[in-house]
Amino acid sequence: MTAFSPLAIGPHIVQPPVVLAPMAGITNAPFRTLCREFSGGKGLFVSEMITTRALVERNEKTMQLIHFDETEKPRSIQLYGVDPVTVGKAVRMIVDEDLADHIDLNFGCPVPKVTRKGGGSALPFKRPLLRAILHEAVGNAGDLPVTMKMRKGIDDDHITYLDAGRIAVEEGVTAIALHGRTAAQHYGGTADWDAIARLKEHVPEIPVLGNGDIWSADDALRMMRETGCDGVVVGRGCLGRPWLFGDLVAGFEDTGAYATPGLRQVADVMVRHATLLGEWIGDETRGVIDFRKHVAWYLKGFAVGSEMRKKLAVSSSLDELRAHLSELDLDQPWPAGADGPRGRTSGNNRVVLPDGWLKDPYDCSAVVGSDAELDTSGG
Repeated sequence: MTAFSPLAIGPHIVQPPVVLAPMAGITNAPFRTLCREFSGGKGLFVSEMITTRALVERNEKTMQLIHFDETEKPRSIQLYGVDPVTVGKAVRMIVDEDLADHIDLNFGCPVPKVTRKGGGSALPFKRPLLRAILHEAVGNAGDLPVTMKMRKGIDDDHITYLDAGRIAVEEGVTAIALHGRTAAQHYGGTADWDAIARLKEHVPEIPVLGNGDIWSADDALRMMRETGCDGVVVGRGCLGRPWLFGDLVAGFEDTGAYATPGLRQVADVMVRHATLLGEWIGDETRGVIDFRKHVAWYLKGFAVGSEMRKKLAVSSSLDELRAHLSELDLDQPWPAGADGPRGRTSGNNRVVLPDGWLKDPYDCSAVVGSDAELDTSGG
């Protein structure tokens, strides 16, 4: 068993070196609570994407999304922005109002509503803009560590991660997470773990975290061994499987077998997840409705008929959800093969970009400003 060093994110020691990836509409407070419960509080759990403009303007939904349970330590916020001034204001607000203990910056999102404004995985192509945003974020963060998450680049012809990594080091970023795919790949194909190894060699001064195709604790351990990265970021692998974080602790600490919950146990977690969402939103029906997106992930691999899956996916109350679950064969064991890939897998997408974005990586004369900031956070 290889021993791995704890991950240092500024003053925060993360052991085992495992981070929950920010996922829009997924990694809200209820889901983070579940993941923390299964991990025994070990690891780092990052909020879903918070838009800097919406934060500065105190958008009601955004202010709810940045609420942390009192047991969440450290409190970790991921910010998205395209305007250096707005990013700087958002970071200063977080510091002045003690809203978080760690700030992560999103340069990895591949969805069109983000990239068409020059944000997410599109932004590192504009090297001066990336530098300006990092400069404002780190400069306004005070003692709070600032990290960033990015992809390899826009597509195979526009690879940016090595340049972006060097800029991040020069601007004082604390750590970098790399998803081993381009924006054009979205979540298709196979993640390029070799790129994670190259980035680690390129920026030895700071921790590098690997992301992509971690479906099990063994995958996480293998990534660490093969790439030399300092930690792992787990996203789609935990969809419908918050207990994966318990497996990750067991794997890194070599303390025992991984979880193989039967359908009865899975159903209990589903009800708890929906309950937590209702309490967080303040409305049971809205909580159960928000939970609907998770149903297929939790039931992956189990023998549940299509009609029952539809009923579960349109439940509107906890009683209705429990009633439908009680009709299942709850004695089913954990199904073979259910630990594999889950979530979106589409690839080879055209990346939607602002007009002329790819003409010159150093020409930022026509880049978007504060009016191009998204005005809502999350999914």
